[in-house]
Amino acid sequence: MRSANLLNDFAFKYVFGEDCKEANDALKSLLTVFLERSVNKVVVKNSEMVKDYSKMKSPRLDLLVEFDDRTTLDLEMQLRQTKDNLPIRFSYYLARLHGSQELEGKYYGELKETIVLVFFNVNLIDNNRMCNTFTLRNEEGLSFVEESQDRMKLRTVEMAKLDLNKPLKDMNEQEKMIYYFLNCHKGMDDSKIKVMIESDGVIQMLEKRVETISDDGWKKIIEDFQKLHENEERMELQLEIEETQRQMKEVQKEKEKAEKKVEEKDQEIKQMIQVMLTNGMSLELISKSLSKSEDEIMELLK
Repeated sequence: MRSANLLNDFAFKYVFGEDCKEANDALKSLLTVFLERSVNKVVVKNSEMVKDYSKMKSPRLDLLVEFDDRTTLDLEMQLRQTKDNLPIRFSYYLARLHGSQELEGKYYGELKETIVLVFFNVNLIDNNRMCNTFTLRNEEGLSFVEESQDRMKLRTVEMAKLDLNKPLKDMNEQEKMIYYFLNCHKGMDDSKIKVMIESDGVIQMLEKRVETISDDGWKKIIEDFQKLHENEERMELQLEIEETQRQMKEVQKEKEKAEKKVEEKDQEIKQMIQVMLTNGMSLELISKSLSKSEDEIMELLK
């Protein structure tokens, strides 16, 4: 059993994002299967690996891909469920990607399609579908724009929903590729992987890419992976500390406001008591009028 594992985001970016024909062919096959559209030509705009993680809030090993029709796609293998909410994070990625288009002096109709395609190994969406596509719709499911004009799409692939015991002959192309992602580290030791490697052209292509990761290369990937996620955890902890401090300040402000209101109310009552006393009312009568004991009234007058 080999070490290389495509669930590692470094390995995923290397296999599909390296600047070479083999990686580009593997990427086109991946996109054809999961976007369910013909993909003939794509260019990875950020094939380089991350070098410096120290200043990154949320280290990312995404692939920024541009199609021949200038459609832009953000592809990511995201396995770690961080405390920084994933659905909100990827909604932000989609909005940022769409808004990054240069539109000065152009019509809005010239905006190109933008897609975020993300792979998870957790269940986030409450349905039985492994692949889900999200667009702008209202409460009743009505599209905000015509489907042909919808230029923003978020497509999720929840790998944890795959039935690993499903017979290989009953799996579709998406299920086969996900099964390979989840089990490629087993290589020929896995009977389904063995059959796919021997008979499936797309899986053969992926297998050749995975085989290019040497043991030394994998050790380097693991080292970089650990550094990246250690930094991410450190940054998340810092954010938690800052959020806790912010909340404590808000609580203190609210406490001070409440204390000030109590003080102002006591001052009003004190002035009222003084007026009553000036008008000749007895302490007993004032006590009954304000529903306070005589001791409480005397304490207010100090």
